[in-house]
Amino acid sequence: MKLCIKNGLVIDPVKGTQEISDIWINNGVIVDPMDDNDVKFIDAEGKWVVPGLIDLHVHFREPGYEYKEDIASGCRSAARGGFTTVCCMPNTNPVIDNEKIVSFVDNKAKEASLINVFPIGAITKNQEGKQLADLDEMNKAETKCKELLGHGICAISEDGKSVMDVNLMEEAMKKAKELNLPIFDHTEDHTLTGGVMNEGLVSYGMSLQGIPREAEENIVKRDIELAAKVGCKLHLSHMSTRGSVNLIREAKKQGIKITAETAPHYISMTEWEIVNQQIVAEKPLAKTNMKMNPPLRTKDDMLALREALKDGTLDAIATDHAPHSEEEKALPFEKAPFGIIGLETSFPISYTYLVKTGILSPLKLIEKMSSNPAEILGLKRGSLQVGYAADIAIIDIEEKYMIDPKEFLSKAKNTPFTGINVWGKAEYTICNGEIVWEAK
Repeated sequence: MKLCIKNGLVIDPVKGTQEISDIWINNGVIVDPMDDNDVKFIDAEGKWVVPGLIDLHVHFREPGYEYKEDIASGCRSAARGGFTTVCCMPNTNPVIDNEKIVSFVDNKAKEASLINVFPIGAITKNQEGKQLADLDEMNKAETKCKELLGHGICAISEDGKSVMDVNLMEEAMKKAKELNLPIFDHTEDHTLTGGVMNEGLVSYGMSLQGIPREAEENIVKRDIELAAKVGCKLHLSHMSTRGSVNLIREAKKQGIKITAETAPHYISMTEWEIVNQQIVAEKPLAKTNMKMNPPLRTKDDMLALREALKDGTLDAIATDHAPHSEEEKALPFEKAPFGIIGLETSFPISYTYLVKTGILSPLKLIEKMSSNPAEILGLKRGSLQVGYAADIAIIDIEEKYMIDPKEFLSKAKNTPFTGINVWGKAEYTICNGEIVWEAK
């Protein structure tokens, strides 16, 4: 397909430019201006034209939990949100811990034929924390990921937990270094997890049940030290506390090669939203749709995360898209599962709370949502230069609208952002030169 995107504000963090210009596409690649025969023109006047968004942290639930989400519905949801590449965590059933399941995920993504889906392999067999999974086997899988990255999987992760055996984690890091794979590290000290009563919520009788801040920060500290010793690529997932930010900032000052992400909910909400009676009135799912792990933290933590995105301590924004059925989220708060969805709200929430408020520039936001994730993966994406693959999102930032989960393409509706007014909606998503989402 030949395309020309005209008159848009082209934002390219790699080049450090934002200017009104045209983008020409031929055979899936961005090219110099060409003959306009058989070209489809898209008028992007007044809109942002940005490299396709990249999410380092999603759960598409297939195989095993397709009633929550499957790979096809997850891809549709991602495309609607402006994403052209996503990385799928391994906590499926069976776990993504062998070549067979890696290939299954890859084949399902190819059937969906929308966006790039990269499997993440489990660190240990069945995520049991006892023995390394066959990382060599997964890394050799013939996948789309291998075509674009040279690896069958894009990273390894224990997802939702930490490898508590320090020696085993060090062994995993050495193997990851050998294979040149990043570790996407979920920082959860199991000895401290369980029901947690946040001090500020005691009077409300609310137990957030998520990992305490010490459980996150303990493993952040431990794994930074291990990564510095081994020299592997360490990426810290869904950071939520000021203490974690401080540890990462200090490590970077010392020259330790680590990267880290936070999520849109941690920079836009605090624990107090859960007990705000105006929010939960006549909305029985409002509380459980704000239940995630790590849990929402304090305002001080939220402000620290915003500052860390601004000063570069945090490199990326990732959704931790975690679909659940309405029946599961309708359970009492203590029994409802952790997790919220985020692919269709990630950009508008991030734009509204970070750019509209002056915390991040447009260039910095797209850096956090596209070019930095591409660099973490070693993926030649995240730029709109000639010669790059035509992974592009065209985003209307002018229209104010209310988030309504009834419009979502995800199977799940468990968002904490229902009814919130935002700006920023993907009008087109183009992946490998093909239009995979067009707003009607």
